[in-house]
Amino acid sequence: MIAATQIFFDTPKLFARPKTPAMAKDFLKGAADEYDVVVIGSGLAGMTSANILGRAGHRVLLLEQHYKLGGLATWFLRPGGHTFDVSLHGFPHGMIKSCRRYWSRDIADRIVQLKNIRFDNPQFSLTTTFNREDFTKLLTTKFGIEHGTVNEFFDTARGMNFYDDQATTTRQLFDRFFPGRDDVVRLLMEPITYANGSTLEDPAITYGIVFSNFMSKGVFIYEGGTDDLVARMKKELESNGVDIRINCPVDEIEVADSPIQGTRVSGVKVRGRSIKCRAVVSNANLRTTVLKMLGPEKLDKKFVEETEAVRLNNSSTQVYMALKPGEEIDESSGDLFFTSTAKEFRTDLLLSRDITSRTFSFYYPRTRPHKKKERFAIVSSTNANWSDWANLSEEEYQASKADLVETTIDALEKYIPGVRDKIDRAEAATPKTFNHYTQHEMGASFGTKFEGLGVSRALPQQIKGMYHAGSVGIIMSGWLGAINYGVIVSNEVDQNLVAESSPV
Repeated sequence: MIAATQIFFDTPKLFARPKTPAMAKDFLKGAADEYDVVVIGSGLAGMTSANILGRAGHRVLLLEQHYKLGGLATWFLRPGGHTFDVSLHGFPHGMIKSCRRYWSRDIADRIVQLKNIRFDNPQFSLTTTFNREDFTKLLTTKFGIEHGTVNEFFDTARGMNFYDDQATTTRQLFDRFFPGRDDVVRLLMEPITYANGSTLEDPAITYGIVFSNFMSKGVFIYEGGTDDLVARMKKELESNGVDIRINCPVDEIEVADSPIQGTRVSGVKVRGRSIKCRAVVSNANLRTTVLKMLGPEKLDKKFVEETEAVRLNNSSTQVYMALKPGEEIDESSGDLFFTSTAKEFRTDLLLSRDITSRTFSFYYPRTRPHKKKERFAIVSSTNANWSDWANLSEEEYQASKADLVETTIDALEKYIPGVRDKIDRAEAATPKTFNHYTQHEMGASFGTKFEGLGVSRALPQQIKGMYHAGSVGIIMSGWLGAINYGVIVSNEVDQNLVAESSPV
């Protein structure tokens, strides 16, 4: 075992808040009494919405309950020059286009491809560049699938859209093309489950759309680290006139009834202060937005019932490991490494407390080329259920986190012998950690299941000027999904605000 001084299990310090001073700071000092739009939450969807609306000339207030921007797209620092990214590894090529168009070329030009994606499990071991060309080669040569079947599968996935049949499950999609080939399903499914939490029981379109996005040109990362990305996004937001306020949790979204306009958003209540606005974009959890910030009494009964029926997606656990100064990891270890000891691929095993599958993200110095100190880090991610962690006693919880760290390092030792002695510090995050710091209900890393998308899209029909742009429906999750949903919603807000300002 690592010496006790080297492992840190006090995960409340993850993304830790500074202590509140005796004289509490007024984080709304200087804020206006009224804006065109208030954006609640600074996840990627929220920040993108705010940026587009600010660029369009609207007066925008961005409110973030935490002391840092980014939501789950965040990072944290540790002594010794260690920086950990919480969710940086792995998004599709489409991020380059979206960032160039809706953020800046400066940001887009820092997105680079990860070319060393590895798999190791009892069914196969391989390395791939994770694009259609390489996957086609693997499926036809290594797995023996007919070339025509592979092409038809890829074309079917690429042709999927939001309006397709939702009754067909991902399992049925695989049974159609690769019946009895659990090994093929594992290759095609495991990375997407890691990326957005989808399972074999979810609608096939939630798999197909995301899978085809990755298959276009592979897997990418932002070179510079999440801290650099968010700093550049903040600068862009400020240049477009967005008023950014941290440590400002919204208590209530206020609505008013008008004989002409009907029920519509009138403002938000934050830190005991009411701020008026013409529109609200909530980047908070969908259920939190509707059932807590708005409140059921302001909405149609049927819509409330539909919201209450929306299922939250699963969460995850992570182990963050930083290497000692001077210690290195050979880049042959890979960029993303999907490992499993399970003999077969099953969704329940991916979520089980008895962990069989771990995805290791390797962070080399090139991840942060601007840093003076070269540091290597490894983050292990595992899908998890909230229920397996939520009701543990404090003693059981700490023991489970300690066990998570130890067993993860043991698993990593299989692939990097002697890595335990190279680790400077290691600590764990659980669904409770994500719930505490992001306020995501049940620590949901991937928002809601697919039915959440319909509820999210229908919100403006319930209350005029009320919009949601959070992580919903698996498709609208992950970095690219979040940014693109922010784009869709902000364009709708802009059109409606302009129309209201220029009546016919």
